[in-house]
Amino acid sequence: MPGVNRFTVIAAVGVVMTLAGGLAYLSLRPAPKPAAAPRAASAPAPRPAATPPKAETPPVVQPAASARRRAAARPEAATAAAPAAAGTPVAGGTLRIESDVDGAQVFIDREYVGVTPLTANGVAPGSHRVNVSAQGYEGYAETIDVAAGSRELRVNFKDVRLAASLPVVHKHRFGSCRGRLVATPQGLRYETADKSDAFSAGLLDLGAFQVDYLEKNLRLTLRSGKRYDFTDPEDNADHLFVFHRDVEKARERLKKGDRPAQP
Repeated sequence: MPGVNRFTVIAAVGVVMTLAGGLAYLSLRPAPKPAAAPRAASAPAPRPAATPPKAETPPVVQPAASARRRAAARPEAATAAAPAAAGTPVAGGTLRIESDVDGAQVFIDREYVGVTPLTANGVAPGSHRVNVSAQGYEGYAETIDVAAGSRELRVNFKDVRLAASLPVVHKHRFGSCRGRLVATPQGLRYETADKSDAFSAGLLDLGAFQVDYLEKNLRLTLRSGKRYDFTDPEDNADHLFVFHRDVEKARERLKKGDRPAQP
């Protein structure tokens, strides 16, 4: 172009080349890497629970060689005696129990075994406590020895038994004397050094037989009309009361027709 300054053209060409080079550089430069996302804070891992120490197992003590040899030589020491075979009968005795009141209940060593008359078989040898009871009568109790074989036991409830004794003071109209009252099923007697006061009478031959607990006095009257007033030497009314109770019980049974036991 005829009117264009040569220097202007050169400058324009330089500018174009510079722009072209810049564009080439930008197109050829690798793209920048994206920034990494921040890592979230993680919770600390839990600490493992403490493991309790294991209990130490006691060492197993092996028997000494000499002990093993002794055990082998005596095998009965290492094993317990074998128990008796179940159902093996035990040798015992036979006990036949009768009473003058049928249907009396019988206990052997506090175990009920039946009513009279009965036969108890296989009673183990040795000492046993026998109790027999009948309504309306005093109970019977005795310890007996049982052996192999047969044994009989008869209980006589209707026999009246009495063995009572009491030291007393007999009050006279003037003075007193000491002695002892003795009661059995056969009778009541007063033993004293004063022979004029001594007496003996059947239990059913007493005209009166009374105890006054407050007055501490035991009074009895014979069929002859003679009266006795007895007191206790220790001034104890309980002694008089017990003696009177036992004698009166025997008197009531004799009145019903029961027989006196043989002395």
